[in-house]
Amino acid sequence: MAYADKVVLVTGGSRGIGEGCVRVFADAGAKVAFCSRAEKPGRSLEAKINLRHPGAAFYQTCDMSRVEQVERLVDETVKRFGRLDCLINNAGTHPGHRPIDDFSVQELRDLIELNLVGVFAACKRALPHLRKTKGSIINISSLVGQMGQIHATPYVATKGAVTALTKALAIDEAANDVRVNSVSPGNIWTPLWQSAVDQAPDPVKCKADGDAAQLMGRMGTIEEAGKLCLFLAAEATFTTGVDHILSGGAELAYGRKTRK
Repeated sequence: MAYADKVVLVTGGSRGIGEGCVRVFADAGAKVAFCSRAEKPGRSLEAKINLRHPGAAFYQTCDMSRVEQVERLVDETVKRFGRLDCLINNAGTHPGHRPIDDFSVQELRDLIELNLVGVFAACKRALPHLRKTKGSIINISSLVGQMGQIHATPYVATKGAVTALTKALAIDEAANDVRVNSVSPGNIWTPLWQSAVDQAPDPVKCKADGDAAQLMGRMGTIEEAGKLCLFLAAEATFTTGVDHILSGGAELAYGRKTRK
């Protein structure tokens, strides 16, 4: 798949699925703007991409829960590259697992600002440019937005909202030839998963349990996530309003549901 001379903006692009998207799109010939809160890993990835593809990567520090920073990110991307063909809303976070009793209302509000309002703000700012190029938006949701997840009510709520926002925006933007899709990953091997394994009482068992949750017997890779996003941007020209599950079959077949 090629995406030569196109411009993509990836939020939360310095590691995990966002990093996978940055690498895959750069290899496909695109100019890639990306952001994160932490500047050091962002600058490091920018340098690595530009060493392989000179001038292809542009990094900017951005807190996606701050609307003014989101708007500046979009504006700087277009200023630097002259256009925008694809927006990948990947930035977000997953709080630690706790029952609802242990989450405050303010924690929910803070998570909504990052996981949902940031997506809305980026779409709103990017759309005038995407309408010119007849581009697309790809929102990274989550498999648990459909399935639910134990002790994760705030996170599940925000990701369910991202999926719903995707479908509603696809309806509105069809008249402008802008496609809007979402990707719902299951277990993808990311630094977040690595951290969970490292902190587990039995790291080997934790990793094995994570792999065993998929029919395919392993977790997905960030490159596989990036390739799906590239397909949606470059090839899936008759696809809009669709949530694409990237799970290795984790949601299929019966499994034990009770903890008794």
